[in-house]
Amino acid sequence: MKKLSILGSTGSIGQNVLNVVGMFPDRFCVTALAAKKNIDRLALQIKEFSPEIAVVYDERAATDLKKKIGQGTKILHGEDGYLVAAAWDSADMVVSSMVGSAGLIPTLAAIDAGKTVALANKETLVIAGEIVMKKAAEKGVNILPIDSEHSAIFQCLQGTSMEDFRAILLTGSGGPFLCLDKKKFKTITPEDALAHPTWDMGNKISIDSATLMNKGLEVIEAKHLFGVSLDMIDVLIHPQSIVHSMVSFKDGSVIAQMGIPDMKGAIAYALSYPKRLPLNQPIPDFTALGALTFEKPDMEKFPCLDLAFKAGRIGGTLPCVLNSANETAVHSFLNRGLPFDRIPNIVEETMGKHNMIKDPTLFDILEVDKWARRYAEGIIKKY
Repeated sequence: MKKLSILGSTGSIGQNVLNVVGMFPDRFCVTALAAKKNIDRLALQIKEFSPEIAVVYDERAATDLKKKIGQGTKILHGEDGYLVAAAWDSADMVVSSMVGSAGLIPTLAAIDAGKTVALANKETLVIAGEIVMKKAAEKGVNILPIDSEHSAIFQCLQGTSMEDFRAILLTGSGGPFLCLDKKKFKTITPEDALAHPTWDMGNKISIDSATLMNKGLEVIEAKHLFGVSLDMIDVLIHPQSIVHSMVSFKDGSVIAQMGIPDMKGAIAYALSYPKRLPLNQPIPDFTALGALTFEKPDMEKFPCLDLAFKAGRIGGTLPCVLNSANETAVHSFLNRGLPFDRIPNIVEETMGKHNMIKDPTLFDILEVDKWARRYAEGIIKKY
């Protein structure tokens, strides 16, 4: 039986992970759960899965959680608590599904502890990909992707040689505003942006999908996860979200991984790799779909994707600035402090003011993350 520590258990990915775990109680059990502040949902998860420990962000939430669950599970809080959950002795695998750059340090702690990492937190590789992948190689730790696109690429590469590999074709739905006139972007509300046409995701990822920043972050993640240059990654807009991504080879062959737009497939593959679980998911109804369409992304309409390619090519600390400024801008938009169409402006201006460090240490990255957030916040106050 595989024992799991789930970081970010109350979010969209975490809930789906627990759905899969609940389907296969003879294969998986949960030894640690970590969330930020949704103690009502976390309490229900604790009662259902009986982990040895659970972690929340602050002490007050920890106190309230203890009152809700009574005796049994040990409750920790704060950043130290997350590190304990990430390196929990009885866990075989750590699911890293915390939102944003907050997932970096716990993921590194899991790697240091020699845990297999099922990675849903793309920001970890965006801001510190070289450091994370080097550490994983040193520790002999497998990093298994949970993002549907990266899982698709990972599946397409099984049984093939990287010598035969040519390119990654990373697909994306295009988000809810693919066909909307850009002149109307300034009137977009958080409710509009959260209404994704095909995927059910958390708030931050939904906004990133609407700006195509999510696809840009995935490009940088793929660069590090699969050890390729950005010139070997193309993005295709695929509104039906059936082809989750493709890989091309030197003989002109293309292998695609397809399925319905449901995260459980990618999650189950990471949890059970190299085997597959009998999820009983429906296969796409290809006759009802009629056609699968693809188009190039409009970089002028969605400049966040172009900014991500720029940051990924330059490297160093610039991807960290891209991510930190974006997280700050998205947070402000969700709280109605910034218009939707200004999100890329915040990111671009912050990137433009950054003095890039070519070969950053972890300390450098953490300091740059703080700087970028402060700078972006300063710009937002002008609006």
